[in-house]
Amino acid sequence: GLRIHDYLYFQVLSPGDIRYIFTATPAKDFGGIFHTRYEQIHLVPAEPSEACGELSNGFFIQDQIALVERGGCSFLSKTRVVQEHGGRAVIISDNAVDNDSFYVEMIQDSTQRTADIPALFLLGRDGYMIRRSLEQHGLPWAIISIPVNVTSIPTFELLQPPWTFW
Repeated sequence: GLRIHDYLYFQVLSPGDIRYIFTATPAKDFGGIFHTRYEQIHLVPAEPSEACGELSNGFFIQDQIALVERGGCSFLSKTRVVQEHGGRAVIISDNAVDNDSFYVEMIQDSTQRTADIPALFLLGRDGYMIRRSLEQHGLPWAIISIPVNVTSIPTFELLQPPWTFW
């Protein structure tokens, strides 16, 4: 199983109805690491959501973080598409929207390509709830803080999603 340092945490600051700390796992053997903590950065759902080619909203992903859905192409391909659009990182949510506990290990594909930006895996339920909230509010992106050091937050203040058990 995964240990606490195998996780990376981010907090949604807006919209308020999903103002929780979410758990993600970094890609195993590709992608970069966070050298900076972003206090407020946009989490922009990619269009199309699988991000296997040109993004129709690529302009909004530049200097921000993309929320991408699993499927259609490799994790590395998705990461490279976001990187080519100027994204600072990519969060890839599982395409199984009922997945609230199983983390997929994102590994290199067989192409010998690389990616420099951080790539994280997010549970399908979490990705779905973020996208659903944005749609309900008519918002093009969420505002997040990433990474969040959960060891410095008192347990009673950890605002985790009510649908996820830690």
